[in-house]
Amino acid sequence: MTEPSENHLTYKSAGVDIDAGAELVERIKPAIRRTHRPEILSGLGGFAAIAALPEKYHEPVLVTGTDGVGTKLKLAIEHDFHDSVGQDLVAMCVNDVLVTGAEPFLFLDYYATSSLEVETASRVITGIARGCELAGCALVGGETAEMPGFYQTGDYDLAGFCIGVAERSKVVDGQAMRSGQSLIALKSSGPHSNGFSLIRKVLDLPQVTLNQTLLNQLMQPTRIYVKSVLALLDKIDVSAMSHITGGGLLENLPRMFTDSSLAALIELDSWKMPDVFNWLQQAGNISSVEMLKTFNCGLGFIICIPEHQTQRALDILADQGEQAFVVGKVVKADNSTLTASQLLLRSDASFNFG
Repeated sequence: MTEPSENHLTYKSAGVDIDAGAELVERIKPAIRRTHRPEILSGLGGFAAIAALPEKYHEPVLVTGTDGVGTKLKLAIEHDFHDSVGQDLVAMCVNDVLVTGAEPFLFLDYYATSSLEVETASRVITGIARGCELAGCALVGGETAEMPGFYQTGDYDLAGFCIGVAERSKVVDGQAMRSGQSLIALKSSGPHSNGFSLIRKVLDLPQVTLNQTLLNQLMQPTRIYVKSVLALLDKIDVSAMSHITGGGLLENLPRMFTDSSLAALIELDSWKMPDVFNWLQQAGNISSVEMLKTFNCGLGFIICIPEHQTQRALDILADQGEQAFVVGKVVKADNSTLTASQLLLRSDASFNFG
């Protein structure tokens, strides 16, 4: 067998550095080990991960979710925010799985780039591992793909995949929603990972200057609500939940309804929209409806519970470090009496303002 010489084509000369991939694996091993759970039966580096189901479940069901970070990555790449987008990736997946009442269990990531920059990739994947620690799930594998000619130099893309576990009898599916129940919102940390195509359009306006304070507000990582909500589920009869992601309040909140005769009555003055959203609306001349169907506007996660458990739920969430507040209630969909500060959202995503 002949060794490659300068005249031979190699995978590395085509733009794929296998040695860099091996170096990356060594760098990220300590961060991945910190996410280990006792159910994991395989080590790092195999073709597939093996895990036993957690023993505490009598009739476990699996809940799956996948998502990415989107064009927020463009700002991360341009402004060296590689450390925090990993949390964004995990949050977008685990918060979706959490809506069913499931505990995030396993996580896998996909990192694709033109040419592997080990330092950048290490920072990103360490952030993914940190997000998994916050969510209590194990980072059990992933894929790092070098695709020269497919991505621009320096660009990368991320995708995440989460497997959760829930007790079948305790799955939260909206069936228990009733008129009169309370809607409690958990505060977001900012735009999270949604609406960044519009955000970047605003930042491109000639009158807009991006300073460090504004950049920090825009790039705040997506909050991971797992531990707070799981603590709540242990003590409160949660009827339904909604992760406020792409599509904002107007598209995501109706997804919790299974009964078309019910609707959400939202008190628009029940929370203060964070400054970053006020700035976006004014700088981009964005309508209120567009804001509500693009951004979370300060509400990252919404939980529906029986009215008589409202104060106890707020106390539990406060003990977990959440800023939580009542933003409305469940009403009949034919409700036609609205005040000027109210929004009625139906299961088919139609809505009325007062």
